[in-house]
Amino acid sequence: MIKAYLFDFDGTLVDSMPAYVSIMTGVLDEYGIEYGDDFIKTITPLGMEGTARYFIEELGVKLSLEELIEKFGKNMYYEYANNIMAKENVIPVLKELKERGVSLNVLTASPHLTLDVCLKRLGIFDLFDNVWSCDDFNTTKANPEIYRMAAEKIGENIEEILFLDDNFNADKTAKSAGMKVCGVYDESSAEYVNEMKELTDFYIYDFKELSEIA
Repeated sequence: MIKAYLFDFDGTLVDSMPAYVSIMTGVLDEYGIEYGDDFIKTITPLGMEGTARYFIEELGVKLSLEELIEKFGKNMYYEYANNIMAKENVIPVLKELKERGVSLNVLTASPHLTLDVCLKRLGIFDLFDNVWSCDDFNTTKANPEIYRMAAEKIGENIEEILFLDDNFNADKTAKSAGMKVCGVYDESSAEYVNEMKELTDFYIYDFKELSEIA
């Protein structure tokens, strides 16, 4: 039985991946740095600071950590505060789940700078019992421990929590930590659909399908 839901944000609740990808690749293009096909799959679970470290340590961006984080923040804030919308059927399904009395929670690599303003603009911030950035745990979604810590804070057994994410790596890590996992379709991760279906307990293309998972 599912007693609580733990949702990713980008690409799961909101249709932000095109803007997110454009911002991140734009920084690398600005500095003439090449990146591989699996670039977005790699950075999505890392959060802003983790991505900045990856840019500096692995890709060779010649900026300090603070300068790069500030650059990300400035580029991202406008989009999240003004333009990014919820994915289809997300809002009505979240309201339906809330009416059932289950716990709704968010765990995302995105910082509160962009996370909170977007959820509030969409009118769904107050549907969640907890809205967490990885920054709140001082680690990333690539660490299985973050899911165990989230479960403890939610107050439910980890195996009774359903984690939803469009990112294969995050789904794999949450699964290894003991959570039930539901993969979520997003165009940015379309090439990994078959891998995600094999890995996860459930897979949805549209949030209305979530109403059928109990």
